[in-house]
Amino acid sequence: MQVGGADTHRMDLSSMVMLKDNHIWATGSITNAVKQARTVAGFSIKIEVECQSEAEAMEAIDAGADIVMLDNFNPSELELAAASIKASLGAKKQVLIEASGGITEANAAEYMVPGIDIISFGSMTQSVPHVDFSLKIAH
Repeated sequence: MQVGGADTHRMDLSSMVMLKDNHIWATGSITNAVKQARTVAGFSIKIEVECQSEAEAMEAIDAGADIVMLDNFNPSELELAAASIKASLGAKKQVLIEASGGITEANAAEYMVPGIDIISFGSMTQSVPHVDFSLKIAH
């Protein structure tokens, strides 16, 4: 992946906190989930929150998230939400905005809209056939 210019989302579960719907439901709100994650992760680990709306993204940012993942937005919704979020933040806070959900190699260009910092799609790693090879030396 790295040879082709892609980057892994995270190397392992300790590399970054990713808060998804179950975490939010279990804690009662995005704000509670981010605050609880921050107490465990400390200041040096990034926190990302999966968001289904612009309002959820703003709540995550206000709570201290470093990255907001706009999940399952179509390209036009994504562009509007990203522009609105960036405009509302101005220069006061740097937050990365990630597009995710329904993005494939075939339609990725449609999601390359202003305001989006990261585009992710699982098919790069989840649907790729594996090569089975051996490093044994014949003797």
